[in-house]
Amino acid sequence: MDEHKKKKILCVGLVCLDIINVVDKYPEEDTDNRCLSQRWQRGGNASNSCTVLSLLGASSAFMGSLSAGPVADFILEDFQKLDIDVSLVSEHAQCVLPTSVVISNVSTGSRTILHMNRNLPDVTAEDFSKADLHQFKWIHWEGRNAEEQVKMIQQVAMYNSTLPPQQRITVSVEIEKTREPLYQLIPYGDVVFVSKDVARHFGFLTAEAALKGLYSRVKKGAVLVCAWAEKGADALGPDGLVVHSDAFPPETLVDTLGAGDTFNAAVIYTLSNGGSLENALTFGCRVAGRKCGFHGYDSISEQFTDD
Repeated sequence: MDEHKKKKILCVGLVCLDIINVVDKYPEEDTDNRCLSQRWQRGGNASNSCTVLSLLGASSAFMGSLSAGPVADFILEDFQKLDIDVSLVSEHAQCVLPTSVVISNVSTGSRTILHMNRNLPDVTAEDFSKADLHQFKWIHWEGRNAEEQVKMIQQVAMYNSTLPPQQRITVSVEIEKTREPLYQLIPYGDVVFVSKDVARHFGFLTAEAALKGLYSRVKKGAVLVCAWAEKGADALGPDGLVVHSDAFPPETLVDTLGAGDTFNAAVIYTLSNGGSLENALTFGCRVAGRKCGFHGYDSISEQFTDD
């Protein structure tokens, strides 16, 4: 079992460049404003979750697509700084790297994102078939090209069917965007993260209502998780009991960019180390709350690696 615990956590999804403009108030249209600061940051849901997993002390790997060129070099260098395994990255020389221009408002903590993704294809089931699954204990999918991702998860199910339960790979999926094709992923995760936006799209007004309303869609024995910003997060497992954690807001709300990816990573980190659902949810809310109190991610390692 110890050998299994040492294995990596793989996150499959997007990496992009975030150009973050920090402002003291949200700009009005057709005005010229100065930023308090500006920085480049490696972004994308799966990429951010790898960052947080690595800072918490987990061994993490990223699978996604990259273009070639100086921006991709910046991204790869940043992955390497954190010892995130990028051996499963697919490079597409003729493509443009997706970029997000982020307006981060320090007076409210809000982040407004303008995303550009022109022609970089997502990784496919064929790309995934080249991975050596033996090195992973957990694989997390950021819901994107769902038809291909379902095929990837089916490859994991085939691999798992040959192994005793304690050596199997745990599968988690994140359904963040309200796009119909993504909902086909819901029955495939051992752990399924649905966003507040998705919950509302289905007509639910609280996390608890969403869990009870959507639980019939997950597979037998799965855990469904729904975070609800400042209201904390709820989860529902096969025992039918809704677990809740309050939010842990920082003294000053500074930067909410990547808070959801941070929450997901901290939940995965705890569950992958054998922690309870209750502990995972509380740790997820604590780490995400602390992350909102500073720019970027670096301070996570100072706060939580001794927990």
